[in-house]
Amino acid sequence: MPEQESPTPGEPTATTTVPLTADALRWRCDPNELAFESTDDLEPLDGVIGQDDAVESLRFGLETNAPGQNIFVRGLTGTGRMTLLKRLMEEIRPSCPLALDRCFVHNFNQPDRPRLITLPRGRATAFRERVDRLLTFIRNELGPAMASDRVKTRRAALDKAAEQSLENIMKPFNEALKAAGLTMMTLQAGPIVHPAILPLWDGKPVPPEDFEQLRSSGQIDQKTYDALRKKHAKFSKQLPELSEQVNELRGKHDQDVRELIENEARRLLDRMTSAMIKESVPDSVAGFLKEIVDDVVRDHLGDAGEEKRFMERYRVNVVLGHAEDAGCPIIVENTPTMQNLLGSIDYEFEAEGHARASHMGIRAGSILRADGGFLVLEARDVLVEPGAWRMLIRTLRTGKLEIIPQERGYFSPGPTLKPEAIDVHVKVVLLGDANTYYLLDAHDPDFAQLFKVLADFDSTIPRTERGITEYGRVLARIARDEELSPFDRSAVATLVEHGARIAARKGELTARFGRLADLAREAAFIASKDQVERVASTHVQQAILRGKRRADLPARRFRKLIADGTIRIQTSAEAIGQINGLAVLHAGQLTYGFPARITATIGPGTAGVINIEREAELSGAIHTKGFYILGGLLRWLLRTDHPLAFDASIAFEQSYGGIDGDSASGAEICCLLSALTNVALRQDLAMTGAIDQVGHIQPIGAVNEKIEGYFDTCSDVGLTGTQGVIIPLANAGDLMLREDVVEACREDRFRVFAVDRVHEALTLFAGMPAGCRGPDGCYEPETLLALACEKAREYWTKAVEGNRRTSATGDDPPQAQ
Repeated sequence: MPEQESPTPGEPTATTTVPLTADALRWRCDPNELAFESTDDLEPLDGVIGQDDAVESLRFGLETNAPGQNIFVRGLTGTGRMTLLKRLMEEIRPSCPLALDRCFVHNFNQPDRPRLITLPRGRATAFRERVDRLLTFIRNELGPAMASDRVKTRRAALDKAAEQSLENIMKPFNEALKAAGLTMMTLQAGPIVHPAILPLWDGKPVPPEDFEQLRSSGQIDQKTYDALRKKHAKFSKQLPELSEQVNELRGKHDQDVRELIENEARRLLDRMTSAMIKESVPDSVAGFLKEIVDDVVRDHLGDAGEEKRFMERYRVNVVLGHAEDAGCPIIVENTPTMQNLLGSIDYEFEAEGHARASHMGIRAGSILRADGGFLVLEARDVLVEPGAWRMLIRTLRTGKLEIIPQERGYFSPGPTLKPEAIDVHVKVVLLGDANTYYLLDAHDPDFAQLFKVLADFDSTIPRTERGITEYGRVLARIARDEELSPFDRSAVATLVEHGARIAARKGELTARFGRLADLAREAAFIASKDQVERVASTHVQQAILRGKRRADLPARRFRKLIADGTIRIQTSAEAIGQINGLAVLHAGQLTYGFPARITATIGPGTAGVINIEREAELSGAIHTKGFYILGGLLRWLLRTDHPLAFDASIAFEQSYGGIDGDSASGAEICCLLSALTNVALRQDLAMTGAIDQVGHIQPIGAVNEKIEGYFDTCSDVGLTGTQGVIIPLANAGDLMLREDVVEACREDRFRVFAVDRVHEALTLFAGMPAGCRGPDGCYEPETLLALACEKAREYWTKAVEGNRRTSATGDDPPQAQ
C-alpha cells in the first residue's frame, strides 16, 4: 500500500505500490461457521431480505388514506417480482375501506347512458337474483294471474254495465225506426265498419240498390217510396249524435277494462317489488323497480308471456360484487391495456348482421375490481399500452372511473354507450426501475402529486450473519415450494459468495435473488443427476461454470483472436505510446472482461488532444466526458508557464463499434504521457480506472470481470510472473475473483495493484518515479512528469520559432493551445 513522504500541500506523495495479497482478492464464507447443517434446519423466508426501510415505506403507503398516497416501488427486480410484491402486501395485511357493490341497469329515459346502482357490500348478487325472479314472474306467471276469477268477474261486470248503457241509448232509437218502417244495420266496406239505416220490406231490411229496384218494378208506389225516404233522412240526421254517444260509451268501457288490467298488474307487480324496495337502502333501486313496472304495464302487458327482447332491459348487470366477509382486494394486472384497466363494453351481433350494445355488455376492469383495495401494475407495461397511462392518471386524479367503448377506427359496429361514471377509491402500487421513476417525475406533472410514497428497494444488503442466514432461509423456501433437494451449508456458503460477487461492493450481498435462485435450481438439477440427497458446494460450482459456458462464446472467440494474433494485444515487453486498457461485454445477465489496446501519438502543432473515437462518432457521451477530463488533468499535471503547443491523438485500436464509459481514462492519460515523454510502458500490465482533473483514480464497475478477462488473455499466451492489473484503490474491497485467479496471485504468477492516484499508475507502468512538485513548483529531476514538462516546453519552443519564421514571411502565425 502507499508509503508517504513529506508532501507539498495539495500535491500527491511519492509512493511505492505493492500488489494486493491473495487473501484480499476474495472474501470467503466459511461453511463451518454457519449455524445449520442444511436448509432443512431453517424456517423458509417468504418475503424479501434485508429491505426493512423499503418495507416500512410500503407499509406506510398501504395503510395511509391521505390523498395522493399511491406507491412507486423502485428497484425490485426479477421475473417473480409481481408475485413477491403481492405476497409482501398480503403479509402486511393492510386495512382498507370496504368497497360497495356496483350494478348497471337500463336507463329508460336515456337508453344510451346506462344507470349505475350502488348497493351495500354483498347485496348486489341478491338484488340481481330478486330481479331475475321478478322477470320470471312477468314472463311465466303474470299472464295466468291476470286471468284469475277475480279479474274475470270484474271484467264481466264492466262488460254487462257497458251493454246495459248501450241498450239504454239505442232502444228508443231502434223502436222509433221500427215504427217508421226502418231498421239500423252495421255495414262493412273494406276495413271500415259503419252503421246504416235501411228500409224494411216484408219485415226484412232492404239495401239501397234493392229498394230502388222495388220502386222501378212498381212493387212500391211513389208515395210510399217518398215517405220512407223522408223518414230515412230524418233519422239519418240523428245518427251521428247517436254514434258519438255509442263511441264514447265504448271508449269509456275500453278505458275501464284497461285500468282494471293495469291496476291488477300493478297490484301483482307491486306485491313482488315491495319487499325488494324495503330491503334496499338507495332510492335508485325503488326508482328502477318503479320504471320496470311502468314499462311493463304501459307497453308490454300483451307480451308478458312471450320471450321478448324487452325483458333484457330489465335485467341487472353486477359489474362489482363482494362476499360480505371478503378482505382488501389486491389485484395484479399483468396486461394493463386501456380496456383491461377501465373495463369494456361488449357488442352483440344479431342475425341480420347488426351490432347492438346494452348495459348487460358492460364489463369491469382491474381498476374497478380493485376498488377499496390495491392495484399492482408494472410501470413499463402501462406506459407502452396506448392511452393506458393517460386514463389511469385521469382516474386517480378525479376519483371517477368512466368505462368507454373500445375505439374501432372507421368501423363502428353500432350505437355506443356512455355508462354513468363510478366513484372509485383505489390505491395503485406501481413497480418500476429508477429510470422510469425519473422519467415520469420529469415529464408528467401529475405523477409527483399522485405517487407520493416511494418504496426504494436496494440492490444489496449488508454482508452480516443475519444476511447470510436469510440467504439460507430463501433457499429453504425455494426448496420447499419447488420440491428440490435441500442445500447443505457448503452449497449455501458458495451461493452466498456468488451473491457477494454479483453485489461487487465491499461488505454487501446482492438482494436481487433471481440469478441466485436460477443457480440454485440448476445445482439441484445436477444433484438429482448425481442421485444424492443434498445439494453440495460442488453442484453449485458446476452450475456457475455451466451457466457461464452457455453464454461465453463471444468471449471465447475474442480470446482466440488474441491468441492467434488477429487482435494485437501485447502481454510482455514495453512500448511507447501504447497501453492495455480493459473493457467489458454483456451476454444476458453475465459480463465478460477483455483487454483493449490503446495507442497515442504526439507531435508539434496546435490542435490539442484528439479523440479518434469521438471524431469517428463511435464515442458515447460518458467516454467523451472522460476524454475532456483527461485534457484538464494534463494541464493540471504539467502546469507550465507557457501554452501547450502540440497535437496528440488517442485511439482504441481494432475497435469497430461504439465505446462508452470513462473507465479507460486512467489508462489514456498514462498512454498520452508515454507518447509525450518517449518513455516506454510495461505491456504486461493492464489498467482500469476513471480519473478526475486532479489525478485521483476513481472506482469503476465490473472490476472482477475486467481482471479475470486480462488474466485469461495472459493465460492463453502464457503467464510470465510479471503480469497484472492496476485497479482503483476504491475497488479493492469489491474484489471477488475466481479461485484460479486468486491461486495464481498467491503463487506470484499474477498480480493485482490498487492505486489511488495517477502518479502511482505511472510509476508502475514506466518503472520510474512519476514525480512530485517541490516548493518551487517544479517536479523532481529524473521523474516522468519532470520529463513531460521538458517535452512540453520543447514543443512550445518549436511553435514559437515557427511563429517567428511565419511572421518573417508575412503569413498568419498558428495559435498555440
